Amino acid sequence: MQYVKTDILLIRDMKAEDAQIITEEEIAQGWHQTIDKYLTRLEHQKQGLCISLIAEYKGNIAGYINVYKRSVEGPYGCRDLPEIVDFGVLEKYRCKGIGTALMDQAELIAGQYADMVYLGVGLHSGYGNAQRMYAKRGYIPDGSGVWYGNSVCPPYRQCCNDDDLILYMSKELNRTS
Repeated sequence: MQYVKTDILLIRDMKAEDAQIITEEEIAQGWHQTIDKYLTRLEHQKQGLCISLIAEYKGNIAGYINVYKRSVEGPYGCRDLPEIVDFGVLEKYRCKGIGTALMDQAELIAGQYADMVYLGVGLHSGYGNAQRMYAKRGYIPDGSGVWYGNSVCPPYRQCCNDDDLILYMSKELNRTS
């Protein structure tokens, strides 16, 4: 399915062949990536658990985002709320409005299921652009503190500043259905 189509940008459902392209592009820009994450998203999409979107910029895969209809992770897990997961724009395509377009579409999709959407954002500097984007879009911390892995990191406990150190944020939506 196509969600957005302009002369230079297409947002559509993820297809099987996209997984290898995204993986190779992320490895080329120095990210530690495997194809497994994308194959899992495709399987979850097939099962109806999520909607996995791809952004093409001038015909090239430029970014992705996933909306889980009823997530079971994080502080809002099992509360019938959608979660935005694994949002990324390849570095060579940033600052072209692609991330904004993906987030706009993800929030529209999430609004079909609930009045609120949530997401987790990493806390190291590699997530700096995403952190700023979420704040500008009206996402606020959920108040549960910092999470490491799949649980709250207790006060004063040491943890590693890696991809598993996250802050959950939520946003109220204008429901579309």
